[in-house]
Amino acid sequence: MAHCVHVIDDDPDVLEAMGELLLSVGLRPALFASPQAFLASAQRDEGGCLVLDVRLPGRSGLDFFADLLQAGLDMPVIFISGHADVMMAVHAMKAGAFDFFTKPVRHQDLLDAIHRAITENARRRQRRQARDAVRHAYETLSPREREVMSLVVAGQMNKQIAGQIGISEPTVKGHRVQIMRKMQLRTLADLVRAADLLSMRAADR
Repeated sequence: MAHCVHVIDDDPDVLEAMGELLLSVGLRPALFASPQAFLASAQRDEGGCLVLDVRLPGRSGLDFFADLLQAGLDMPVIFISGHADVMMAVHAMKAGAFDFFTKPVRHQDLLDAIHRAITENARRRQRRQARDAVRHAYETLSPREREVMSLVVAGQMNKQIAGQIGISEPTVKGHRVQIMRKMQLRTLADLVRAADLLSMRAADR
């Protein structure tokens, strides 16, 4: 199935032109005349990216982008502005926009950015799915197993862990076996990567 590219612009001519451009390179356009129409559409949850006009009736595209971030929608957003406003572009990029163009936009430049954004979105989704799988497995661990896991990924040896939490070394080894089995991991490196996905080691970065 072709990747979906969402476009929000209140100019019907722009929407029509964008739709034709995207179709010409095998992409699937989802065209909206307003942010409200986009939010009301079931297509908003499909993968791809969002091409968003900065200047929209009512709230600006930048304000709408802030709403999307607040709502947890992390689809890459490419802004298009009819005015060469450097400060606006800087603000958008600092807020997390994927790219920013001023009109008129060279078709190839825009398409290149869209393809990069689609690739980035796929990477984000894969990472999110991996993180969700790890989190689900982590939730099957007992409180003691979680405690042991946190100490293992912190670099402590079995003897140190046993002394710190007041259990025997063989018991620590048993917990480690159960952790690896429940988390479906094979090596210590796998366990560390899983902990990274869970942000358990964020303070060590």
